[in-house]
Amino acid sequence: MLGKTTHKAFFLVPPEVQLLDLTGPAHLFYEAKEYGAPIDIHYLSLGDEKECVSSAGISLGQLKAFDQFELTENDLLFLPGLESHLFFDEAFVTKLRPFFDWLEKQAERGAKVCSVCTGAYFLGLAGLLDHKFCTTHWKYLKDFQERFPKAKLLSDRLLVKDGNLYSSAGVSSGIDLTLYLLEELFGSIFAAKIAKEVVIYFRRTENDPQLSVFLQYRNHVENRIHQVQDELAQNLAQKQKIEELAEIVHMSPRNLTRLFRKTTGITIGDYLEKLRVEHAVQLLSAGSKVNTAAMACGLQSSNQLRSLLRKHKSVLPSQLRS
Repeated sequence: MLGKTTHKAFFLVPPEVQLLDLTGPAHLFYEAKEYGAPIDIHYLSLGDEKECVSSAGISLGQLKAFDQFELTENDLLFLPGLESHLFFDEAFVTKLRPFFDWLEKQAERGAKVCSVCTGAYFLGLAGLLDHKFCTTHWKYLKDFQERFPKAKLLSDRLLVKDGNLYSSAGVSSGIDLTLYLLEELFGSIFAAKIAKEVVIYFRRTENDPQLSVFLQYRNHVENRIHQVQDELAQNLAQKQKIEELAEIVHMSPRNLTRLFRKTTGITIGDYLEKLRVEHAVQLLSAGSKVNTAAMACGLQSSNQLRSLLRKHKSVLPSQLRS
């Protein structure tokens, strides 16, 4: 049931805003409105300016000053990320004091205040995160914790809810957060319709990690190991021998095995298992049959895949743990 209560969705458009942080959630609310949800959408500036230039150089106009509005518990406010140098500029932060005061009042009034990526700095600077659980982009975790030591910062989390404060890790997780909110407001069936409309079939949840295993263990400069990781990830359906991998990078199997573990911190076998588990979860969550997923992951049978998933049960989405 969509209900009759109108929900106002406000999107802050700060200078040098990260486009996907803003437009991803905004587009989903637009689609929800098109599907009949009682939503009004507004775009806010940090002052009197009616136009702001994004970090990508695109101008965004028809903005309204934030202080024209008072939000209620039926409303939502999205705070997207922006170029980090602005948060490190004391003059810029000092200039925002009226906005931070306003933001604090809207949170006290019960509005759902939602940050995407470095938008969490708005919450922190407004003093809203003391003793609150939150997250932000993985690159800024250390700085964020140092700046806001009272915040209960959660690393390796896509999205976090604490009361009426919501935070997400960045870019695509802002879309995950929006679907989470649409589900809260209008139910899971409606949220699924919106996900399907924008061709998002695999919804991530607040328990999923920020970084895919396809991106983890890649923070190194050893090109030969990158080549092996690429080979494994791009050919999961094929069974590859250590000798074949070693030949690709012109090393002996023994040296490759040693260098891989030294460089990534895990063995080739463990890395391959993690790749298979994540790929299987993606396929199964999108509706693939167990046997099809097993073959796509280079396993010989559905039983072999079930055994692998049981072994890694702790990292599985809740719907795949039974």
